[in-house]
Amino acid sequence: MESADGPTADEPDDGSGKARDTAVSERRFRFLVAGYAVSSYGTFLNMVALNLFVYETTGRALAMGLFMAVRLGSGFVAGLVVGALLARFSAKSIMLWANVGQGGVMLLLILAPESLVTGALMAVSVVIGACGTLFMVALRSSIPEMVGEDRRAWANSLSITGRSLAMVAGFASAGVVVSLVGYTAAFLLDMATFVICAVTVALLPIAGGGKGARTDGGKPEKAEKSGKGGPRWRPVAFLALAAAPGLGLMVALRGVDAFGSASHNAALPIYSTSLDASNPAVFVSAFWCVWALGNIGAQQVIQRYTQRTGKTVGALGFGYGTVVMSAAFIAAFAGFPLAVTAVIALIAGAADGLTEVAYTSHLQTLPATLRGHAFGLSATFENLGFGVGMILVAAALDRFSPLAVVGWSHGAAIVVAVVFLLRVATLRRAEPAGPSGRAGGAGQAGLRKEEAVEGRPDRGDRDGAEVSRG
Repeated sequence: MESADGPTADEPDDGSGKARDTAVSERRFRFLVAGYAVSSYGTFLNMVALNLFVYETTGRALAMGLFMAVRLGSGFVAGLVVGALLARFSAKSIMLWANVGQGGVMLLLILAPESLVTGALMAVSVVIGACGTLFMVALRSSIPEMVGEDRRAWANSLSITGRSLAMVAGFASAGVVVSLVGYTAAFLLDMATFVICAVTVALLPIAGGGKGARTDGGKPEKAEKSGKGGPRWRPVAFLALAAAPGLGLMVALRGVDAFGSASHNAALPIYSTSLDASNPAVFVSAFWCVWALGNIGAQQVIQRYTQRTGKTVGALGFGYGTVVMSAAFIAAFAGFPLAVTAVIALIAGAADGLTEVAYTSHLQTLPATLRGHAFGLSATFENLGFGVGMILVAAALDRFSPLAVVGWSHGAAIVVAVVFLLRVATLRRAEPAGPSGRAGGAGQAGLRKEEAVEGRPDRGDRDGAEVSRG
């Protein structure tokens, strides 16, 4: 089976050359992940610093909610258009300008006079939300071209590990940075992290996306023409979901999971205050630190598992991981002793890491011409789920306990996950062993023949649990 290493695909297929190309692509990807981790630190730092600054500037909690709503809304819109952008521009250019945009808008906020601070904050909210989604989708959709199909699970684990470490560092240091050096210095630090990531992207020969998205014939895909000679609109994002049985349900589960995530994010400060009203930040910080340890530990296990067996964790891993993660988050609010809660947070982090890798790796089995659209639509569902969740959960927490709110929110995710697992099990039982069976044809819905096999040696029309061998 061929390796999809982008620029090296035309070289002679000898063992030493292939190993050398793989080592080079992995070294480059580690460098990119380092820059991504730095910018992720800036993202999580500004999540805290900007919310504090908005509240201090306006004196109203409603303004913080509006700021978050605009941020999520711009991410929602970006998810709808990023697939079309990836069809026209390279993944490298989108990742580069996403970081330049975020760094530039932070500079605008720093230089804005006091009379224009509110407008600058809204601009920051729009740009940060949109560019964050653009960067994430461009990165994830181009990973198979950067490191090869058979190494995508390893690459996903590495990028998630970097992001998890950045999240802990960003949340843990935000309060200290703001209190010690002030908002302006915090925003300068934030801007610097985006500049560093932009430089990292600019220095690397990153493959994938846009003008490089080609069909099997090696030619860029041409737009279809309507009867009047103009371009004919095609719902490409929805064709991507139709490419594999159960993929639409998988993306829907991701949105419901984001709804559940909103519940525990909103409920944690309230629950922590009930445990220690004098210092509620201690429990929240400790919980997320232990969660991150579980997440990072899961990435290490997944990397070793895929390296040793050549298998990906697959769609079943995503379904079971969602069930375990949601159940763990519910249990975290049940009032268990702190030692038990720490173990629960560790399990929640590990399951969260498993679902992230399984989900991302599965969507990456789609053809390159559809992958960006699928990731964009997924980001839209996630932003929608989280945004709606924050609104409903905030209202519910005024009347119900954190355990009740988190219970029904994550309970909904468990129900959808069970339906998804039953769907995957049904597909497996119905799938003939022969190459001419349903598995070989079901994925053709909405796809041309050459699209159905491009860029996915382990077939995106299956349940994602196949063996990926180099």
